[in-house]
Amino acid sequence: MSDGLKKGVQLKPYQVVIRPLVTEKGTHLSESYNSYTFVVDKSATKTDIKNAVSDLWNVRVVSVRTQNRIGKPRRHKHKIGYTKSWKKAIVELHEDDRISFF
Repeated sequence: MSDGLKKGVQLKPYQVVIRPLVTEKGTHLSESYNSYTFVVDKSATKTDIKNAVSDLWNVRVVSVRTQNRIGKPRRHKHKIGYTKSWKKAIVELHEDDRISFF
């Protein structure tokens, strides 16, 4: 990577953002701090997420915070399995911009 090119697959904006995460805490963040939560691709970087949200909703992104969520153990009859691990992104928008999901 000496020439500044990123290795790997280049994701399209609609592949980076999988879906919005609508929870009570997420709704509070969007109303109070103009921050929105999304489930994103596990291989997406903060720059990828920022560009995808800007392109998809035509807004200005101020900052991106990410969390890698680990799958939880779950039982089914006598076997123990795990739910899938996933990545969560909290995207803060410019004070003049809004996203409406509904």
